[in-house]
Amino acid sequence: MRVPRRIAQFNKRVTNPAARRITPWLPYLGTLEHVGRTSGKRYRTPLLVFETHDGYAILIGYGPQTDWLKNVLAGGPTVLRKRGHDVALTDPRVVSKAEAAALVTPRARLFYRVFPYDEAALLLTAAGVDH
Repeated sequence: MRVPRRIAQFNKRVTNPAARRITPWLPYLGTLEHVGRTSGKRYRTPLLVFETHDGYAILIGYGPQTDWLKNVLAGGPTVLRKRGHDVALTDPRVVSKAEAAALVTPRARLFYRVFPYDEAALLLTAAGVDH
């Protein structure tokens, strides 16, 4: 299920600022810090994130035209704030939700699979992790 763009715009302006305060502390939520591909401005986007063996899988709910996704794929610095820790991320790649599911850690896999975003996932590697 892809979330309609009007909901994405509402979330960007209303929900996200409030959510940024709590997402770093909740399971399966985190704040992705990324740099605008044209503006150079630093953004913080709360997202559903699931641990993998070497990084994280992030469900893509608004489709490939989403600004945060375009920014991360453009290659700027990307940091995940999760549970009070900052994790630098590299090697962004978009894969199917099913392909990423096999990489999500077993304790998170059930929640990952039942969440209704089914279009794709972004895989990121924690900096300094060999694959």
